[in-house]
Amino acid sequence: MPVSEVVLARDPVVDVNDYVGRGGGVGYQMARALATDGVLAELQHAGLRGRGGAGFPTWRKWQSVLSAPGQTKYVVANGAEGEPGTFKDRAIMRANPYQVVEGLAIAALVMGCDEVFIAVKASFERERVALLRAAHELLDADLIGDLAVNVVCGPEEYLFGEEKALLEVIEGRDPQPRQLPPYLHGLYATVPQLGWHSHEPELGHARGDESNPTLVSNVETFANVTHIVARGADWYRTLGTGDDHGTIVATVVGDVREPCVVEVEMGTSMRELIELAGGVGPGHRVKAVFSGVTNPLLPGDLVDVALTHDAMARAGSGLGAAGFIVYDETACMVEVAAQFSRFLWVESCGQCTACKLGTGRITDALDRLRQADASESDVLQIRRGLAAVADGNRCFLPVEEQQVIGSALRCFPEDFVAHLERGCPTPRELVFPKIVDLELGAVTYDTHQAEKRPDWTFAA
Repeated sequence: MPVSEVVLARDPVVDVNDYVGRGGGVGYQMARALATDGVLAELQHAGLRGRGGAGFPTWRKWQSVLSAPGQTKYVVANGAEGEPGTFKDRAIMRANPYQVVEGLAIAALVMGCDEVFIAVKASFERERVALLRAAHELLDADLIGDLAVNVVCGPEEYLFGEEKALLEVIEGRDPQPRQLPPYLHGLYATVPQLGWHSHEPELGHARGDESNPTLVSNVETFANVTHIVARGADWYRTLGTGDDHGTIVATVVGDVREPCVVEVEMGTSMRELIELAGGVGPGHRVKAVFSGVTNPLLPGDLVDVALTHDAMARAGSGLGAAGFIVYDETACMVEVAAQFSRFLWVESCGQCTACKLGTGRITDALDRLRQADASESDVLQIRRGLAAVADGNRCFLPVEEQQVIGSALRCFPEDFVAHLERGCPTPRELVFPKIVDLELGAVTYDTHQAEKRPDWTFAA
């Protein structure tokens, strides 16, 4: 079974000397020799795609920031991991934060900036300390030049991980997504970037310098960049498949016997991944696999699908951030859908009325179904709500509601019919899979999530 060790070190890196002994620091030196065009060519040839969920080609994102007007640019690593069922970013930052910082330094060289940011949740204290230690040691060892590395702590809200909201948090505001993407409206932009100007650019700044195009990528993406630049795209292409090169760091939780974070080559099957987590219990079968809350569910009869972006899309789902929640046949999809819908409802920021009201109404109808107190009109309300919930959306959250809840209705209509006719056929208590910690096969979920209200406060 193709278990790998590219960015997830089995033995954590203890200090900068240990890191250098494992080949650390080479990527930054290679980047200096290759220069901007050379680094971009390596990333393009490697075929690296973003590991935060969207799977956008990394070189193309970097190029979009480079070509955007504006002389001041920033680089930001997104470590605000809040996707349900996901723990891979925290595992990477714990095991080898040095490669993340070095990847940021390579990006800073390409973008021509001297300041970078790493955003993590305030609750990620272990990760924050590891990143700061790595940055200081790399600077002291003169392995990343004189780069200013800032570690910014943010709130628990799910939207903190959305790239436009992430920039708001770094600037000291709530995690409410902006209208425009970071490559058009970046960190500390000085005027509205909507094609008009409310005033002249700041004194001393040339016109076009005030948008501050900003590169935002996931920490796993930056970790991969370090290894690709150090060892070359040809080496990277020996890993994975023709569809997707390299490795993916996956989290597997839910109805598996040994929840885990594991790095595998792209192209490994979902079935093999579930087996690495000990499989489901004896006598049970996989009913569905959820890729966090960002994609339609994967039915159990499709678990032989390869873990690549294209193969997962062809199967009707998506790779996402490779955080997989496995449910066996004893799990009711009405209960699962109600929990997932409630999560998206309370985490919605409220800037888009269709999203906040729509996810709320869908959640209410699912709750009535869950309690066997619903009628066919409630199912109709869910369907109508899903059709309109993403109207005018400025982030992907309401689309997630459409995809996740819509796929549960589509793939498991029998569960919904049973709740209408006689109640839940497989009553069972389920814990929402927002992960607090995952080590040595033991996973801890955030039980306080169930107490969160749609105004981002908590019940007493």
